[in-house]
Amino acid sequence: MEPQKEAQTPGDPVEQPRGASRSQTPKEEERREGGAAPAAAAPGAETEGASADGLWELPVEPAERRPECSRCSRPQKVCLCPFLPVHPLHISTHLYIIQHPAEENKVLRTVPLLAACLPQDKCKVKIGRRFSEERDPELSTVCRKSGTLILYPGAEAANLEEFILDSPIYPTTIIIIDGTWSQAKDIFYKNSLFRLPTQVQLKTSISSQYVIRTQPTNRCLSTLECAAVALSILEKNIYIQETLLRPLQALCSFQLQHGAQIRLSKEHLLKNGLYPKPMPKNKRKLRKMELLMNIFI
Repeated sequence: MEPQKEAQTPGDPVEQPRGASRSQTPKEEERREGGAAPAAAAPGAETEGASADGLWELPVEPAERRPECSRCSRPQKVCLCPFLPVHPLHISTHLYIIQHPAEENKVLRTVPLLAACLPQDKCKVKIGRRFSEERDPELSTVCRKSGTLILYPGAEAANLEEFILDSPIYPTTIIIIDGTWSQAKDIFYKNSLFRLPTQVQLKTSISSQYVIRTQPTNRCLSTLECAAVALSILEKNIYIQETLLRPLQALCSFQLQHGAQIRLSKEHLLKNGLYPKPMPKNKRKLRKMELLMNIFI
């Protein structure tokens, strides 16, 4: 912080305020020299202004970041390690998480919990919006392998459970995009690398247990939940799904006990007339809302 400036003498040049015009009328010059007080000035305003100016000279203490657990990346006071497996799960599938940069610093993100449950050499997180062979040769090589899948729903996506039954090459790697639905869509369609792996989706009737964040529909799952279901299918071991969901359930339970609210999906709110915002006027957004209202009927 700069030290307080010395009082200026009448002969000292006066620093011009930002945004002030360089040319001044005689009346403005008179007021600046102290000849006439502004009409809006109230008694004691000058003193109050000086006091307010003095606040800028107070030292600012940087906010201390709460110590984090090195394993689950949660603040130490609310560590979720008791709900993680004692040892990383033994899996043969390689998992790549493509994380949108906006997700990296969110407080209630699920990827650190997912990574804490898996071996480091089996779970890798790539942060960014755009990927290419030049920027990430490793990811480019992975995307070109015949045994690589990318989990992203769509008309061209095969159901994962059905795909592994008919595929001549058993998948060894799966890629999952971590972000909001609009962020995931942007990453998927604007990176040609992600159109190289076989596109798959989950055919499941389970509802998300990540109830402290709003989902578009009742069937939308968090990144951790998608990974839990996909890995349990690929590894043919339902225990994996149960183990990976345990820290997520603990996280939501803790947040609800400390004031968080259960967030119903937009689909549920729209169907039951509970959506708190007015319907959008934009035709494209309105069409998306209508699809949500009609989905899964």
